[in-house]
Amino acid sequence: MQQPYVDLLVGAAAFAVPTLSMLFLYWVAGIGATGLALPAGAETPEAEPEAPLEAAAPPRRADFRAGLANTRSGFIGRLDALLRGRSALDDETLAEVETVLFGADLGVKTANEMMQALRSLDSPDQIRQTLERRAFEILDALPDVAAPSASPHVVLVVGVNGSGKTTSIGKLAARWTAQGKKVLLGAADTYRAAAAAQLAIWADRSGAEILRGESGRDPAAVAFDALRAGVEGGFDYVLIDTAGRLQTDAGLMDQLAKMVRVMKKEIPDAPHEVLLSLDANTGQNAIRQAQEFTRAVDVTGIILSKLDGTAKGGVILGVSGELGIPVRYVGMGEGVDDLFDFDAKAFVESLFASE
Repeated sequence: MQQPYVDLLVGAAAFAVPTLSMLFLYWVAGIGATGLALPAGAETPEAEPEAPLEAAAPPRRADFRAGLANTRSGFIGRLDALLRGRSALDDETLAEVETVLFGADLGVKTANEMMQALRSLDSPDQIRQTLERRAFEILDALPDVAAPSASPHVVLVVGVNGSGKTTSIGKLAARWTAQGKKVLLGAADTYRAAAAAQLAIWADRSGAEILRGESGRDPAAVAFDALRAGVEGGFDYVLIDTAGRLQTDAGLMDQLAKMVRVMKKEIPDAPHEVLLSLDANTGQNAIRQAQEFTRAVDVTGIILSKLDGTAKGGVILGVSGELGIPVRYVGMGEGVDDLFDFDAKAFVESLFASE
C-alpha cells in the first residue's frame, strides 16, 4: 500500500477511536437517564433540577356591577322611579314598594321580611339604605363554607336540564386543574349519551380525567366507581355529574337520594358538597327547584348561572333567604374562567349602586 494512504488511515483511526469512545460514554449516560440498568460500578450522571412550577393564578374577581346591570335597572330602577319626589312614607307608598319587591324575584318570605323592616321607617329616603342593609344581613347570616379537607373531595352537582350544570362542572374542573389539582369527572348521567359526550369535551379542555358509564347503567353504580377510582388514583377532587331532572319527577329525585347512599359505601362522609345549579333567568321558579331538590339531597351550595344575562338576579336573595343555602359560585360569561366565587358584599353593593 502506498505511504500516503497508510498515513490517511492512521490519521482517521486516531480521530475515530476517541470520538467513538466519547459517544459510547454518552450512550451509557443516556441509558442511566432512561432507567435501564447500568454496568456495575457505573455512576448515573446527576440530573439537572426541574424548573419549579409556576403558582396558579387566583380565580378572577367577578365584576358584579356589570353583571347585575339588568337586575339593577329593573329592580332598583323601578324603586327609584317610584320614590322620586315623594316626601311621605304612607300606606300607599308602602303598598307600591311591596309590589316592586314581589316583582323582583325575591320570594315571598324574603319580600315579607324586607317589608317588615320598611314599615318602621319615617321617610322614603330611608328605604333604599334599609333594603341594602337587610340584603347583606340575609347573605351574611348564611353558613361559611369550609375548606376541602378530605382527599378526594367529592362534589355532587345536581340540577335540571339547561341550568348550566355540566358547563359549571367543566369550569370548576378547569379552575382546580389550573391550581395543580388532580381532578376526576364522573359521568353519572347515563340517560343521555350527549351528556357524557359534553362532559368528555370539558374533561379534555380542563385537563381532568373522566370516568364514563355505559348508556342505561345505574347512575349510582357509576358514582360509586368514580369514588373508588378517585381514592385509588390519588385524585384531589371528584366531580359527579347527574342527569338533568325536573324537580317534579319523584322517581328521578329518588334516584339522587340512592346515589348519595351508595356513594357513602365507598367514602362514608361523601359527598362533601352537593351543589345545585340554577339558571338565574328562571327567577322564582329557581326557588321552587331548590325547595324540591333539598327534599331529596342535602344541598350545601348554589351555582347560579347566566347572571349577567338576566334582570332576575334578585333570586340570589330569594334562594338564600327562603332556604338558608349559600350561593357558592356565579356564572357571568361563556369563557372557561367565567365562573366566579360569590362575594356577598360586592353583590349587595353592586345591586344597590347608583348608575
